[in-house]
Amino acid sequence: MISPARCQEDTEIDSPPEADPGGRRLAKLTVLAVGVVYGDIGTSPLYALRECFKLEHGLIADPLNVYGILSLIVWSLIIVVSIKYIVFILRADNRGEGGELALLALILQKQRRDGDERPRMIITAMGLIGAALLYGDGVITPAMSVLGATEGLQVITPAFHIFVVPATVGILLALFLFQKKGTAKVGRVFGPLMAFWFVAIGVLGAIEIAREPEILLAMSPLHAFHFFTRHGLGGFVILGAVVLAVTGTEALYADMGHFGRRPIRLAWFSLVLPALLLNYFGQGALLLRSPDAAESPFFLLAPGLMVYPLIALATAAAVIASQALISGAFSITQQCIQLGYCPRMSIIHTSHTEHGQIYIPVVNRALMVGCLLIVVGFRSTTRLGAAYGIAVTGSMAITTILFTTLARTRWDWSWPRVISLATLFLIVDLSFFGSNAIKIKAGGWVPLAIGLGVFTLMTTWNRGRKIVQGALARGSLPMDLFLADVVKRKPYRAPGTAVFMTSNPEGAPLVLLHHLRHNKVLHEHVILLSILSANVPEISEAERITITQLGEGFWRVIARYGFMQKANVPAILASARKSGVFSDPRDTTFYLGRERLLASGTSRLARWRKKLYIFLSQNSGTATEYFAIPPNRVVELGAQIEI
Repeated sequence: MISPARCQEDTEIDSPPEADPGGRRLAKLTVLAVGVVYGDIGTSPLYALRECFKLEHGLIADPLNVYGILSLIVWSLIIVVSIKYIVFILRADNRGEGGELALLALILQKQRRDGDERPRMIITAMGLIGAALLYGDGVITPAMSVLGATEGLQVITPAFHIFVVPATVGILLALFLFQKKGTAKVGRVFGPLMAFWFVAIGVLGAIEIAREPEILLAMSPLHAFHFFTRHGLGGFVILGAVVLAVTGTEALYADMGHFGRRPIRLAWFSLVLPALLLNYFGQGALLLRSPDAAESPFFLLAPGLMVYPLIALATAAAVIASQALISGAFSITQQCIQLGYCPRMSIIHTSHTEHGQIYIPVVNRALMVGCLLIVVGFRSTTRLGAAYGIAVTGSMAITTILFTTLARTRWDWSWPRVISLATLFLIVDLSFFGSNAIKIKAGGWVPLAIGLGVFTLMTTWNRGRKIVQGALARGSLPMDLFLADVVKRKPYRAPGTAVFMTSNPEGAPLVLLHHLRHNKVLHEHVILLSILSANVPEISEAERITITQLGEGFWRVIARYGFMQKANVPAILASARKSGVFSDPRDTTFYLGRERLLASGTSRLARWRKKLYIFLSQNSGTATEYFAIPPNRVVELGAQIEI
């Protein structure tokens, strides 16, 4: 078996989560999903209803407003999470993987066959923007969740407000340092605790509902409709706070590759949704009895001294809430690397049974620094609320567009079905996005700026990479001409095997030409190795490697990997040996090109982007480390390229 990546335990990882697991395995994955996937949306009761009744919105907690806002929250959970994501979006899995880039890859497979270049460019840009916005949300979400929990200290006594920010910083530091243990270990710790959290908040809500059962009337969507008719533009603005109840849904989709579709659905309908509804209705019932509780309705659900353990439990749950975005960012980064939109980075697989459970140190550090800066800069959930929501709602709208495009072009859904579904989802998504766009000046620019920066990095790397590959291809020589020259000149053939790494699976690569020109010698056996990425998560072992004998001791080996796999060169050569390609690991030398890039070329790329690409190239991971090539057997040959 060819291992696509090196995991921490040196165990091969080569299969996605089971499509339909059952029994104990289903139960285990469901508990893990509760801990990793639903942490964010599971802690939204900490602040969602409270933010709706903040003084700046001008709403008093009278029965009509309570019924109206609660109805908006309930139907947001039903339409956005239950119907859109759980029922429909999770169907768009790319061989088990989810997220904007996996969805984009599915669409591009069809469009590449159809040859439509302009729609392909538009769809690609939208997918990249959606993925970039998720990074912006990934920086904000942990800060918002943990701040929302630690602010419970102020319920005990307002004097504790000085401890909120330091406590949040300490908790976030511990969370990010724990990431290297892996998603599975994180899930084993967080899963049972998060399950207890949902049971606890459900029970607290049910107790309050028993006191004011008429709050269940808020289930009617008419209350939401009447709320808008009464408040007009003010009702639209309040959606910017209502959306806090559904944040985390994009991470839910991105994390599908960690656990599979069925465990995520089972966790939602059996535990998460019932607990959330009970708690929100319980908070609403409390406000009917005591409108003053709008300052902190969640924590005031707890009677007397029970508020202390509730604060501790909420803090733990808030830490867990950050996990979905963090693990989702790891998955998207791996996809970006394989699809050519991100420089190489060290990727560590942390499970020998689930292929999607990974840890990327660079991304973890970047998210940690960003979160800490956000906490220190905003210092409260009220201020941070202005920055929260716009990135995730923008990403939600893009997901709708990509999904309906996929449904029409790949699944051949009828136009009426596609249009009706897109209309329903976009009305909700764009309403949320518009209400949050009002807050751009007050802080909403932060996730947008992060998203714009990530999008710029993605597109710059992809464009620069294509320019360099084009230059290398122009510097290559047709293989038949090269072999004819070898026959004519008869250079000295040294014993052993030489492996020349090349991204171009055609012709004689530039690094080979330089080697022969300067060293005047060839090895007895020469392998031209190309590692290519495909728009699918995984390529099976049987389909992965193509071998062509070129003559004169030359072989061309092409290895194809999916965007959720990582190539391992020694494993590729081991497989090639089974097909007759000679390579003794003890007597094999690897030749890699090292390009010196100059921004003085004539390519149609802005000079500042050329310099950015050069900087990224200089700081990207080495091919030796990324492809697990033995470093003591590597020879690098330089070339100067103007881009």
